Amino acid sequence: MSSADIAAYTATTAEVDQAIADLARVRPVLEKIADKWTILILTVLCEHPSRFNQIKRRLDGITHKALSDALKRLESYGLVTRTVLPTRPVGVEYTITPLALSLRGPFAQLWDWALEHGDALLEASATKPSEQA
Repeated sequence: MSSADIAAYTATTAEVDQAIADLARVRPVLEKIADKWTILILTVLCEHPSRFNQIKRRLDGITHKALSDALKRLESYGLVTRTVLPTRPVGVEYTITPLALSLRGPFAQLWDWALEHGDALLEASATKPSEQA
């Protein structure tokens, strides 16, 4: 987006007021779905139900505790279901719920945006603050 694009966009006072009013409803939702691992976990589960270690292998860098905590949170939010499998030893499988599946489109758009603009973000963050002035 160029500075001309930014200058061309002006929100009305009513739009700004509505956005601020909506913040109380939107913020708690975003806090539940926009943390470090949630989008990646749900993306893995979109493909097919998976066991804990299958998810862990797919998500390079996630710790056992972080994955365990995230899956518990996602289950409590109604985004993932946990099924105990009748195997020996007992297995557990995680499945994405229809509610979480409705996030597939927005997550795909965010993913595409990250691929398109990731280099620009990295470049900007590599620039020292004194050089940005």
